[in-house]
Amino acid sequence: MSSDPAPGTPAVRERSSAVAARSPAIRQPHEPHPAPSVASLPRLPATDVFAALDSTVRGLTSAEATARRARYGANELPGAAHGQVGRRLLAQFTDLFAVMLLVASAITFLAYLLGRPRDPATLQLAVAILGVVLLNAGIGFAQEYSAERTAESLQAMVPHTCRVLRDGEPRELPAGELVPGDVVLLEAGDAVPADCRLVRAQEVAVNNAALTGESDAVARAADPVPAGAVLEARNCVFMGTDVVAGTAEAVVFATGTATEFGRIFRLTAAAPRQQTPLQRQVAAMARRVAGVALAAGAVVFAVRVPGGQPFVDTFVFALGVMVALVPEGLPATLSVSLAIGVRRMARRHALVKQLLAVEALGSTSVVCTDKTGTLTQAEMTVVRLWADGVPHAVTGVGYGPDGEVAEPGSVRELLRAAALCANARLVPPTGRDGWRVLGDTTEGALMVAARKSGLDQAAEETRTPRVAEYPFDSERKLMSTVHRDEDGTFFAYVKGAPLELLARCTAVDRDGGPVALTDAARAEVAAAADGMAGQGLRVLAVARRRVSGTRPPIGDVESELTLLGLAGMYDPPRPEVRDAVDACRRAGIRIVMVTGDHPLTAEAVARRVGIVRGPDPTVVTGAQLDALDDAGLDGLLAGSTELLLCRVSPEHKMRVVTAFQRRGEVVAVTGDGANDAPALKHADIGVAMGASGTDVAREAAVMVLLDDSFASITTAVGLGRSVYRNIRKFLIYLFSHNIAELVPILAATFVGFPLVPITAVQVLAIDLGSDVLPALALGAEPTEPDVMDSPPRPRRERLFSASVMGRILFLGGIQALGVCAVFFWHIHASGIPYADFTRNTPVYREAITMVQAGIVVSQFFNALAVRTDRQSVFRAGLLTNPWLLAAGGFGIALMAAISYAPPLRAVFRTAPLTAADWAVLTAFGVLLLAAEECRKWVLRLRGAATKGGTR
Repeated sequence: MSSDPAPGTPAVRERSSAVAARSPAIRQPHEPHPAPSVASLPRLPATDVFAALDSTVRGLTSAEATARRARYGANELPGAAHGQVGRRLLAQFTDLFAVMLLVASAITFLAYLLGRPRDPATLQLAVAILGVVLLNAGIGFAQEYSAERTAESLQAMVPHTCRVLRDGEPRELPAGELVPGDVVLLEAGDAVPADCRLVRAQEVAVNNAALTGESDAVARAADPVPAGAVLEARNCVFMGTDVVAGTAEAVVFATGTATEFGRIFRLTAAAPRQQTPLQRQVAAMARRVAGVALAAGAVVFAVRVPGGQPFVDTFVFALGVMVALVPEGLPATLSVSLAIGVRRMARRHALVKQLLAVEALGSTSVVCTDKTGTLTQAEMTVVRLWADGVPHAVTGVGYGPDGEVAEPGSVRELLRAAALCANARLVPPTGRDGWRVLGDTTEGALMVAARKSGLDQAAEETRTPRVAEYPFDSERKLMSTVHRDEDGTFFAYVKGAPLELLARCTAVDRDGGPVALTDAARAEVAAAADGMAGQGLRVLAVARRRVSGTRPPIGDVESELTLLGLAGMYDPPRPEVRDAVDACRRAGIRIVMVTGDHPLTAEAVARRVGIVRGPDPTVVTGAQLDALDDAGLDGLLAGSTELLLCRVSPEHKMRVVTAFQRRGEVVAVTGDGANDAPALKHADIGVAMGASGTDVAREAAVMVLLDDSFASITTAVGLGRSVYRNIRKFLIYLFSHNIAELVPILAATFVGFPLVPITAVQVLAIDLGSDVLPALALGAEPTEPDVMDSPPRPRRERLFSASVMGRILFLGGIQALGVCAVFFWHIHASGIPYADFTRNTPVYREAITMVQAGIVVSQFFNALAVRTDRQSVFRAGLLTNPWLLAAGGFGIALMAAISYAPPLRAVFRTAPLTAADWAVLTAFGVLLLAAEECRKWVLRLRGAATKGGTR
């Protein structure tokens, strides 16, 4: 059969150029050379694929790979174009607040032009409002740009790697280093790193949903197929798809933007992100505030115009009402607070991929956690073997081959068979990394035990090469391989779950030979397996049989087996997990272990980490779940406080998550395998393992644990609660002073005072000059110590709850009373009639300066007051958030400059304040803080009384 020309020939370049022409242009640093042609690859036998792609069964050499990468470019997909800078900046002016302020600025400028005589203060106001819009646009643009860079850098923290044959040896490399001609090793759970042609496939199934939209797994084989579309070829796999079953070797024929996935990538990358529920709540709040502001301004205007007030002055007065109600700095403050939360989580080993996860984490009420790697250290170590009816101890911990096996001769065949029936590889120490396992950690533990017994695995693989493989799947719970011995005899080696394997055995190895497996012998083996499992060990059984042919039917391979023995391995719990479990209990978060392990193993680990404390936990297997209908499952979840789900399949996990959500729970699910992906996607918070997890699991999850530890989940929940609390804190802070700005204006309207107690320019100075920095500092407030001492917030609780609105009115009312008192006291003390006041009257300028300074000073104390919900701020520590103190000090310093600096006095029409004035304003601020401390004290008393009454 003919093959394609080798890469680099004119024919190949022509066809490659034609293929590239069909793909949309995608911006990248350089234009790579075209990849080899792929049109005829599906029709070629596997042996000819290597020649067609100028590769070998040993893969490429390192030198050739380097040369090809320079030619074809990196195996990467560029990010979607973010658009021109100018266009993105203009988009900042479409915000509702921005549009409203732009209109107000235009109308004010028109009023200045039409006024006779023209008032410079009106022009200053128009310029000031326009400046606010420009400043907000600049902040929003900077935050958006920063968020993009942060997201990119955080995503880079999770490396995407693949296993490749280079120089004839398997290596783990970044997927970006792949080039056409590379030989890639694939197994269940891997994401396909490039477009590849299969040359060896064992029971392979692939999920092509990313390309075709069909979520069902489709079988793949290495055999040639008739001519047709490459995307439909059953012997090709493509970038962006997932291997869900089997193992394979494949040769890369397209990388980066030359892949099928590259053709649709840009459309996907350019799609706008959906707003999170939190953002939608804030947007709805913005619309309501804008409506109230416009309505209040219109009412004030309608009330004052019939009274004979000048039209322009009345408009400026009404404009002050509107501006006083608009929280100009809110959008920037919100985005910064969320970004701070994401960065804090990343520093604590929790990578959040969606802002929605930050919000949902705070209300998590159930965690369905895996066992291995999450609660444990994921370094499986064989500590006990059982063969010839006798247990054998194994010393040493971890993947290093340090230790020994008691009586190694008695277990040699057991360990030999286990090591041959494995696909993992031991990687010697390099640099800072110690011994590592590439592949399944259980297989790695068996290989380490084999080395401890003195077995040379490389020599055994050479002496008895593998000729067939039947991969593990969750239904059989077995893996089998077929090997050819030196004399041409074929043997099958099988390993898997003890009960499943024991049911397929008819003999047991004793003294080097098979003997019939009687009922008594079966009971003995089962008791030995249960004894190991009861000690918290994961138990695998190993068996063998002679077979005929290189590829016998799987039914022949996995029947009439001779049991060689059992291997018990231990994965010690992470030391930090027990404290994390205790924190979840205090926080009212229920923990349910969901594992594929033996019930006794699961219970032993659950007791070690504190998930199980009572004498009789509810332990349910997958088979028992199958016997329950939905009502029975709901009853099980409602009635069992300590629940362990063992021997479960992905379908069981999905069903349990759905049942919890049906009960109104907010569910977080952990997982690391491809079979966990459905549950991870379906959960409210899908949590994947960053170190040991598969690419499929990481892609399905919204949060990735970079250290794989359950403790990081607990930390992330606490940080999620803290972020939500901090958002409420700065909302209370921002909206409470809006009341203090609005009430004096309304009071002046109803008592007939002709001028505003605070001008629009002063309001803008407060909102953007004095309030934004403290609000940002509140968004960075440290986590309160009691954040995990209360139950999860209700799923449907709104950001502006009754308690939040009550606190806004409470604090805002105190501030409003204070500034109204100082303003009217100053006006009445002068003895000047209302009608004689003008904007240039010294007493009036002193009074409005007192109002502005009063709001700024009271906001400094307000910022201290809202730092905690119930705890005294003095107990929390006044110095624990130095940024807040610095921001408050800056606001007061800015107010002092507005009061004393002549250029600023001319702009704001203010006057110098005396020391007595500052003392009075400080006293009002202290009064506000004292009132809030009293409110918290009452809440603490009520809380203590409630706890006492329930004891």
